[in-house]
Amino acid sequence: MKALLKLVLQLHAWLVSGLQWLQPLAALAARLYVARVFFLSGLTKLRDWDITLALFQDEYHVPLLPPEVAAVMGTTGETVLPVLLVLGLAGRIPALGLSVVNVVAALSLSDIAPAALQGHVFWGALLAGLAVYGSGPLTLDRWLGPWLARRADGV
Repeated sequence: MKALLKLVLQLHAWLVSGLQWLQPLAALAARLYVARVFFLSGLTKLRDWDITLALFQDEYHVPLLPPEVAAVMGTTGETVLPVLLVLGLAGRIPALGLSVVNVVAALSLSDIAPAALQGHVFWGALLAGLAVYGSGPLTLDRWLGPWLARRADGV
């Protein structure tokens, strides 16, 4: 019985070790996936601004904001925040910002298809994980952080 318990504990330790090794890659994959979704959406809006304005006036009903302001804010968020997320610059902030964009997008569509809603839920879950656990070690923050700290200390 002790030998079986020891084997189970050893297998568990190997599994945990392997999964911990995968954490940086999983965080990077999540950042790349979510950033791509939002960035491509932002590029689509930039390609034809007149259609984007029409969509925000007629289809996207963003609460509390005039359609023109909502269009500019949404498009800016969809194009700037994904770049920061991919690079890993202040990663939690773009994750939270894209979470806001995601929630507003889902709520502003009065007639959202169930499959589209599932996409928003999935993106929201990935963004929540990145906001809570961080962007991982494969980020510019990780490389620039020590340099910035030395600069702040005057070294």
